[in-house]
Amino acid sequence: MSCTYDVVIIGGGPSGLSAALALGRGRKRVLLCDAGPRRNAAAIHMQNFVTRDGTPPDEFRQIARGQLASYANVTIRDTGVSTVSGERNAFSVQLSVGDEVRARRILLATGMVDEMLPIEGFRELWGRSIFQCPYCHGWEIQDKRWGYLVQPENAAHAAPFSLLASGFTTRRLTVFGDLPRDVRAQLHAADIAIVATPVRRLRSHDGQLAAVELTNGTENPCEALFVHPPQHQVALVQSLGLAVEDGYLKVDPMTRETSRRGIYASGDLTTRMQSAIIAAASGMQAAAAINMELSADLMSAM
Repeated sequence: MSCTYDVVIIGGGPSGLSAALALGRGRKRVLLCDAGPRRNAAAIHMQNFVTRDGTPPDEFRQIARGQLASYANVTIRDTGVSTVSGERNAFSVQLSVGDEVRARRILLATGMVDEMLPIEGFRELWGRSIFQCPYCHGWEIQDKRWGYLVQPENAAHAAPFSLLASGFTTRRLTVFGDLPRDVRAQLHAADIAIVATPVRRLRSHDGQLAAVELTNGTENPCEALFVHPPQHQVALVQSLGLAVEDGYLKVDPMTRETSRRGIYASGDLTTRMQSAIIAAASGMQAAAAINMELSADLMSAM
């Protein structure tokens, strides 16, 4: 027989854990499903999270799970979710381990999948010397030589990030990529170096980036590289047929409900503005909206 929960949360990162805490304190019966591999697995520390600045990601999760253990109405299972079917108040959730559970509401907190660029050395250096966010890593590498590898889809908007990044490092920033004329003019005016020759590979030393090698054979010394690679939703989210915008789930800005009633989303899968603390905040926001709606359902049934 399947078990019924008020909310099934799919994803055990900062967003899902934050939502589970809020819903647990709201006395809702919650199942948190955590498939395991985390998106920031290569990161040594998580930064810019007040009271948790510098905490290793695994330690953060252990602390969160330990706090959730105080709430008997919150269950955590180390499993993925295969399918979600049904409708609001009567969802059927098939777990990867074979069990089926039912839920009144669904919260997606699965994050996004970063696509590794087909450049030699990229995957090995991802999260170690290759980063997306200067707020997360900039302070620790402020005295290193930085590069910004611009992707074609972002070329027209490369100037704002380049100007932002240049304010974090004491060294001169080098931007790699084929840029529109107006963008090049903005970067030249800011004394930011530009290299248009395509990148062949990333050379490392002792597991850290040492240089960016170009297709013409020249090398540019570089110790930290910022990149915004393409991202895609996990297979489960793709299967639900939810409305998206620029690849991210569209949600109500207040309730975080998706285009399908009863299914909510929080965290990185809804925005390109991605960080642990922002994801945790959106999880809390979604949980509060779900809790209010479930309470309204209870009142209307009386």
